Amino acid sequence: MKNNTPQPTYLKDYQPPYWDFFQVNLLFELGENTAVTAEYHLRYRDGKINKLENFREDLVLYGKDLDLDYLSINEKKLNSSEFKIEDEKLTIPVCTEDLVLKVKTRISPFDNTQLEGLYQSGEILCTQCEPEGFRKIIYSPDRPDIMMKYITRIEADKEKYPVLLANGNLLEEGDLPGNRHYKTWEDPFRKPSYLCALVAGNLACYKEQFSTRSKKKVAIEIYVDPEDIDKCKYAALSLKRAMKWDEDRFNREYDLDNYKIVAVSSFNHGAMENKGLNIFNSKYVLASVDFAEDTDFMGIESVVAHEYFHNWTGNRVTLRDWFHLSLKEGLTVFRDQEFTSDLNSRAVKRLEDAKYIRDYQFAEDKSPMSHPVRPESYIEMNNFYTITVYYKGAEIIRMLHTILGEELFQKGMELYFDLYDGKAVIIEDFINCHAQVSGRDFSQFLDWYSLAGTPALHVQMDYNETEESCSLSFTQQLPSSPDSAKISSLHIPLKINMVGSKGHLPLKLESVAGGQFDQERNLLELTSKNSSFVFKNIGELPI
Repeated sequence: MKNNTPQPTYLKDYQPPYWDFFQVNLLFELGENTAVTAEYHLRYRDGKINKLENFREDLVLYGKDLDLDYLSINEKKLNSSEFKIEDEKLTIPVCTEDLVLKVKTRISPFDNTQLEGLYQSGEILCTQCEPEGFRKIIYSPDRPDIMMKYITRIEADKEKYPVLLANGNLLEEGDLPGNRHYKTWEDPFRKPSYLCALVAGNLACYKEQFSTRSKKKVAIEIYVDPEDIDKCKYAALSLKRAMKWDEDRFNREYDLDNYKIVAVSSFNHGAMENKGLNIFNSKYVLASVDFAEDTDFMGIESVVAHEYFHNWTGNRVTLRDWFHLSLKEGLTVFRDQEFTSDLNSRAVKRLEDAKYIRDYQFAEDKSPMSHPVRPESYIEMNNFYTITVYYKGAEIIRMLHTILGEELFQKGMELYFDLYDGKAVIIEDFINCHAQVSGRDFSQFLDWYSLAGTPALHVQMDYNETEESCSLSFTQQLPSSPDSAKISSLHIPLKINMVGSKGHLPLKLESVAGGQFDQERNLLELTSKNSSFVFKNIGELPI
């Protein structure tokens, strides 16, 4: 009997792909029975196939709820004996080094109620492909470490779907017989399939323009239902602020000719960062002073910025596999928190974020749902989009920033972008960039990504009036979990001040055990289960 119980996926089982899919030409023929054709250009990664006699390497594609219409390799149509479809896998044994694989499927977006793949929202068609929705559109490798250049042609009824959108820059458009038309879009930057997007419908477009620091003109286009066209201005303003801030703070400039946002009423998430074509839940785009509150405007500003910041932390540099989801989400949450802090009140924003962690993430850590920021396994990837992965992940990045300071942290970010632009990487790659620019060893710091639960830090202060010294003693208590058995202590940064009756007391270190002290920044770093710091010339009991 076949076992239909979902099987876990393990981090330790990762294998790099054998095949390099470097380009795909997509054709969407939209209609009641939508046809999707993918022409994949690929090659074997190590280039040794032709040197091995009778070598065969399985080519594996993934598909779900698809009707296969056509399959060919190098224009030779394959018959059913030359491939196998089983457990949502299409397996083709091949023995050629470079090939063009053509796949054609049929799907019904109007019957798709899962809000994944290509589906109908109101009167428009749109996609949601993260994490594994692309396989519901066409047979594909559908893994984040396979990045391709996408050229997408969309054909549809001209009256029902006058607006046809996909990732990238517009290559060409025109009319077709039968009152149909087409548009072809090209994204010149290689990306994984989860960032592929399509939207078709009768939408109005709110337009503005942003000039990058290199004087490139970027068309900002926000697509909404016609009756909502007067509610887009604040979203456009928020986007321009985010683009300018990312140039100033992180030295990141936008890279396409246009930036498109589509507001959709039926959307599983708050928003999705598809490369150059973000799809949003309407609540994070539409606002007017007649009905919106301050919190609505702040939500729009934050979410618009978050999805824009993904252009570099998630899109241009993406993740090797889904275990490293926090590499893009935790880092991008940190960036959108910093954006809000720089534009508004840093103190208020920090208090809000700390309260959110305490109220929600600590609760998740205490529940049966407790898990590390990077777990060792998962059964259903959609369940992995958690407060822990996003917000505890952001706090880990914040600790790294605290340890390094702004200047060194930005040098680490520059190295990260320089080394890994256009690549799919892991959390260690990110941390190692910061280790390289700082000369620091962050191997212990990486334990934060493997620990489930909330650690406790017990602090004791002792003041010696005779010697005018003050000692601070810290004891780390790790949560009881299988992960903590492998970890003796964490690398914890603490910024401190001592306050007396006349204000701040200058901190002069006398001795330290189990850590280190940066006097310029009043920064303690705890690296042992038990750490102590003794400060001298403390003339009174700190209050």
